[in-house]
Amino acid sequence: MEQKFFSASRIENYLQKPSREFRKQDIVRYILENHIEMVNFRYVAGDGKLKTLNFYLHSPEYLDTILTCGERVDGSSLFSFIEAGSSDLYVLPRYSTAFHNPFSEIPAVDILCSYYNNEGKPLESAPDYILKKAYAEFKNATGYNFKALGELEYYIISEKNTDYPAVDQKGYHASTPYIKWNDLRNEAMKLITECGGKIKYGHSEVGNFTTDTELFEQHEIEFLPCDVQEAADQLVVARWIIRKLAYEYGVTISFAPKITVGKAGSGMHIHMLLEKDGENIMLENGVLGEPARKLIAGILDLAAPLSAFGNTIPTSFLRLVPHQEAPTNICWGDRNRSVLVRVPLGWTGKADMIFDANPNETPCAANVRGKQTVELRSPDGSADIYLLLAGILVAGRHGFEMKDALEQAEKLYVNVNIFKEEHKDKQKSLKQLPASCFEAAEELEAKRKVFEKNRVFPSGTIDNIIKQLKSYDDKGLSEKLYGKNEEIRKLVDLYLHWR
Repeated sequence: MEQKFFSASRIENYLQKPSREFRKQDIVRYILENHIEMVNFRYVAGDGKLKTLNFYLHSPEYLDTILTCGERVDGSSLFSFIEAGSSDLYVLPRYSTAFHNPFSEIPAVDILCSYYNNEGKPLESAPDYILKKAYAEFKNATGYNFKALGELEYYIISEKNTDYPAVDQKGYHASTPYIKWNDLRNEAMKLITECGGKIKYGHSEVGNFTTDTELFEQHEIEFLPCDVQEAADQLVVARWIIRKLAYEYGVTISFAPKITVGKAGSGMHIHMLLEKDGENIMLENGVLGEPARKLIAGILDLAAPLSAFGNTIPTSFLRLVPHQEAPTNICWGDRNRSVLVRVPLGWTGKADMIFDANPNETPCAANVRGKQTVELRSPDGSADIYLLLAGILVAGRHGFEMKDALEQAEKLYVNVNIFKEEHKDKQKSLKQLPASCFEAAEELEAKRKVFEKNRVFPSGTIDNIIKQLKSYDDKGLSEKLYGKNEEIRKLVDLYLHWR
């Protein structure tokens, strides 16, 4: 009997096909047969948040028109770099991103859109188009597909609850009743999956603490590897769903990199892998192969300017401090959570563990090489996800173009705890990540030609990023704020909902 296509995504499951195969006729069919009354165009603006344009459907002809022609929007109100005198842009729906809105009281389908200029060409400076260009250049230069996944770490801020209190900063993988917002996270995972997100798992994270009146509880949702554009899209939608759900629960969600000094910060770690002919090629004979090490070398070589895309507000650099499982040195290693690029524990050793745990099972060959990724641990929730992934792709391509990439990878490999006294010399030999937005801007300025190569990043985009980062004037801010808790609290509050 032929196996039926199954997906937790409501639209994929109804249409019996993966979203990458969606066509206009599929979207029309779903809308008409499910009595959908509204279509919402969604698009990310310069602030990194989803915007909305609502269409109430009064006829099939109108539906066909908006799905075919898109609509006009005011670009100057969406992006700071667009002048009011010539601000009209088109937004065109990308059918593969369609999802059934889980919150709308009026039955609605939402679709992510791309921007086009007055000539009908892609807007060169639109973040999603920059990512598209970066991926095309990476694939053309290397011959490899690039897949990515993100980890969303966030704090839930609610009224203090003293029943079954969790131990301060010991919330990792805790269970109810010691954590209080497990159900919110699980509901978020359900809704994200129904909207097409491919989730790996969710759990409570290390961070938890209380004040006189409030509970701060940290959680994480991690995704599965997918095509890099899809990885960005699902992170944007997921963040919107988590915030919207929290609003309905009457609590506050923050993806901010730091909530308070001395407590765990929230990152947005990015895992990545390379594929050839549909196969993960990160491993060769059970160890990281040359392509994987070239990828790492490029990311490390451009790690400092990458901070300009991954750490974009002053509180980003309150997180990137020693002894907080956040990187400060430019290096990589296996399973080490203080390095910049980590090679997570893979399944290169005992692939037959399941048969030891389950003696009644019959041993068989297990293909585990597809699980191997490498993880960039510096980015946080202040990042524009599209620009961050585009920057990583540029850095990865750079690694394949470096003549000494393998030598650099070997030189920057660390297999010890560099914060221990006996390894201080090793730590001193490593370059440091920027310690402020201002320094990140200076690093990007010095390396901007690499990112502007083949017009992946328009020069105006780089100019705007540098201008924004330097406007904080935060050089040496961590030292200036040391011990000034009230000033730190005001700074945190200012950037609590940045992206």
